[in-house]
Amino acid sequence: MGGFGAILKNELYKTIRRPRSFIGFVVILFICLMLQGAFYHDGKELISFVTQQFESVFNIQGNVLNGNLICFIILQTLIVQMPLLVALVTGDLVSGETASGTLRFLLTRSASRTQIVLAKWLSGLFYTLLLLLLLGIMALFVSHWIFGSGDLMSLNSEGLTVIRADDINWRWGYSFLIAFLSLSVVASLATMLSCIMDNSITPIVTVMAIIIIFTIVGMFDLPSFDVIKPFLFTTHMIAWKNLFEDPVPVNDILFSVGILMVHIVLFLSISVYYFNRKDITT
Repeated sequence: MGGFGAILKNELYKTIRRPRSFIGFVVILFICLMLQGAFYHDGKELISFVTQQFESVFNIQGNVLNGNLICFIILQTLIVQMPLLVALVTGDLVSGETASGTLRFLLTRSASRTQIVLAKWLSGLFYTLLLLLLLGIMALFVSHWIFGSGDLMSLNSEGLTVIRADDINWRWGYSFLIAFLSLSVVASLATMLSCIMDNSITPIVTVMAIIIIFTIVGMFDLPSFDVIKPFLFTTHMIAWKNLFEDPVPVNDILFSVGILMVHIVLFLSISVYYFNRKDITT
């Protein structure tokens, strides 16, 4: 375990100190501050325009433009972009060292190839967790500090849902857990492709191509697509939004969590399989 611990510590250090790792943090900070600033100056007019459509049906009181609504908007915006930020760092964890020739040196250590893959995979998950922690601090806590708290009005497939302020914190907690699970699938896919390919850029581009293709498939209501959509990980990456329905569709969420976990295990298993058979002498 000592050998694995040393490898993991080294991989964590290498992952965090890489210049491209800071791109994700800068992007999250910039987008959060940009959206918060825009809604602080222009949000009231926009919210008034939207709520006018419901005032004939509902008696809307209180602060609609609050930290919970801003967090919901930011999470919807960034969760689509974050797979790129994750793939940018995790997509060449193995292939980058293969291309630079440092992988041979790494394999001279006492750790096995499986341990090396697991260490790189865990370092990628740690980076993903740091991104989400920063997103949580900026989107939730900073938004609450700027806009205050209040009930969340959200539109979903069933219509308008109002979540009380005293019944929302647990929903945010589980939402970020599901978001982490979703991005872990992306990190696992990127690690798998990084083990298979030797070029440091190709795995990153391939991850994004797969996500784009799967997303397009999920957009169309076609019988041939409906058969495979439930098993595409991109279909379940927005499962966190189900937590803001009333009542919460627990079975749907558990199914999505199961599909995401199956993908993680599958991608990680393939990563270990290919890396143990990878020829690094050429």
